[in-house]
Amino acid sequence: MTRTLDIGPLRSLVAVADCGGFQRAAEALYLSQAAVSQHMRRLEAAVGRELVIRHGRGSRFTADGERLLAHARQILEMHDNALERFAATEQATIVIGTTEHGAAQIIPYLSGRLEQAIPETRVRFRIDRGMRLREGLDAGRIDLALLIGRTEDPRAAPVGELALTWYSSPSWITPQDGQAVAIAAFDSPCALRSSALDTLAAHRIPAVIGAEAIQLAGVHAAVAAGLGVALLATFGQAPEGLIPRDDLPTPDSLPLSVWSRDGLPVPIAYAATSALRDLLGSPPTAI
Repeated sequence: MTRTLDIGPLRSLVAVADCGGFQRAAEALYLSQAAVSQHMRRLEAAVGRELVIRHGRGSRFTADGERLLAHARQILEMHDNALERFAATEQATIVIGTTEHGAAQIIPYLSGRLEQAIPETRVRFRIDRGMRLREGLDAGRIDLALLIGRTEDPRAAPVGELALTWYSSPSWITPQDGQAVAIAAFDSPCALRSSALDTLAAHRIPAVIGAEAIQLAGVHAAVAAGLGVALLATFGQAPEGLIPRDDLPTPDSLPLSVWSRDGLPVPIAYAATSALRDLLGSPPTAI
């Protein structure tokens, strides 16, 4: 029998990575956790590889799982683009780009608010690295981008601060004085990676990069495996299998801004910035 990669299971795979676990993925997709687990088994049967393994009370992606995840994002983007081209009715679509930092909490909230504020406009999200989102914004492929870091760019409207928290595996032991703290982080450049190193350096605590990943699922997996601690933006919701740490120096929050492409209708930009300011507790300002 010909093996196939069905769209439903691929969408579940991406949701597990973006939402940080099976239960949250199920909630985001309006499925049962059993259905998401079944989707994972179907994908494993199709590729003949183990994609997700249990780790303590949670789970983590294998190397094969991370590779399939990258393909799944590309397949879903092509699939969704094809359906849009053959849509029976014309509907305005905006593309919102965001990094993975806090995406599991930001995207559902923002999606719901925009559905109420601009119901005639379809919203599609693009999750990528900050550098690629800026490129997409410049090229007109992305209408709005949620980006971390301070900026004076006139296209950016500040919406608040992202609180950061240290996370580790339950078995991770804080290094003794003088010993280096191992960090699990995104590949450079990354605002959270820089913040982690800068925070420890400010307190004269040596640090080394113990693991690097190109996606959030890889960072989670490295931390769950005990390869180091990670600085994450999670809105207080610990990733599955990880625990927050209060025995490391408290990092500064990072500013979050909404960047708008030139020519984007003001009501759309206003709806997005207002929603995120409410979420992050920032006072309203003119945009």
